[in-house]
Amino acid sequence: MAEQSIDRTPSISSSVTEAETLDDNEKSSSLGSSTDEGFTKLKSPEEMELRDDAETAGLLPADDQAQEKFQTPVQDNSTRTAIIWMVVNTLATIGIVFTNKAIFSDPSLKLAQLTFAAFHFFVTWLTLFTLSRPRFAMFVPRRVAIKEIIPLAIAMALNVILPNLSLAFSSVTFYQVARILLTPVVALMNYVLYKQTLPRNAIYALVPACLGVGMVSYYDSLPTKDASVKTTSSLGVIFAFTGIFASSLYTVWISSYHKKLQMNSMQLLFNQAPLAAFMLLYVIPFVDTFPVWTQVPANRWLMILMSGFFACIINMSQFFIIAQTGPVSSTVVGHVKTCSIVALGWLTSGRAVGDKSVLGVFVAIGGIIS
Repeated sequence: MAEQSIDRTPSISSSVTEAETLDDNEKSSSLGSSTDEGFTKLKSPEEMELRDDAETAGLLPADDQAQEKFQTPVQDNSTRTAIIWMVVNTLATIGIVFTNKAIFSDPSLKLAQLTFAAFHFFVTWLTLFTLSRPRFAMFVPRRVAIKEIIPLAIAMALNVILPNLSLAFSSVTFYQVARILLTPVVALMNYVLYKQTLPRNAIYALVPACLGVGMVSYYDSLPTKDASVKTTSSLGVIFAFTGIFASSLYTVWISSYHKKLQMNSMQLLFNQAPLAAFMLLYVIPFVDTFPVWTQVPANRWLMILMSGFFACIINMSQFFIIAQTGPVSSTVVGHVKTCSIVALGWLTSGRAVGDKSVLGVFVAIGGIIS
């Protein structure tokens, strides 16, 4: 789910928004040691190769060399496991976005967004509760005073609800491309709030990314004569940009809460998720429009269960990816998911290959990858 390493993998849904925001914050800790000015000190390739050179020259003790050789199969197995979790995470992310889109395409469920978000928060908490049990012991849960974390829980709720509303009123292609704006908005917030800056070349690369999103926003929202072509409504555009602001604020706040509460990502999310779900219970009766539950088709119930299952898988796989891979691998996984969802969204939208918005898609994705 930046700050830190502004490289932000676009969020896809409720669970993806949470998990990948956490991924961004973990990236910063894996890059190196932080300096007082807010920058990260990277090790040079020469420093990284010193140990290899020492081994080659026979400068390491024999015991160390034997230990390194002994650990090779373990490292290979760890790499294989990480790749499997990356594939699982990618497939689950693609699955959840199209499952949620299908759920929101039902008019009776489109306006029950808060209830849907509360369901995902509960699934997230249940997943983390399971991972914290002694049998798995993935992390040690810690408690924090409710008043300390209420602002972050509210931001978390908005970070989920607004993007989901955007998905409900937008095409999948526009929804995913618009999320690319998270990177420049987070960079701007970090500069305004903490005076953290990006390298000049990175700033230059963000210009075409923003330009591409603007092009997609314009062309994808134009009405078409072909009723089979899926377009984005004005509400979809509004929800997309307000959701980007909420997600960016949530991303920036997570970084400060890490330091303020001295808690890792899983511990924070373990406290946020149930509180966010509980707060939504007070708002749901006044905001959501409920369907007649007995008239909801069985296939819609199956999709809702699948969405919860995908959320569980995404949170679990993201945990392993954060633990076993570095920022580069996580970034590559994020770009693969972005390109896959945009491509599949385009194929299912009914638009022609020569549609003008495709140019904006390539410009935006090219800018963010660069």
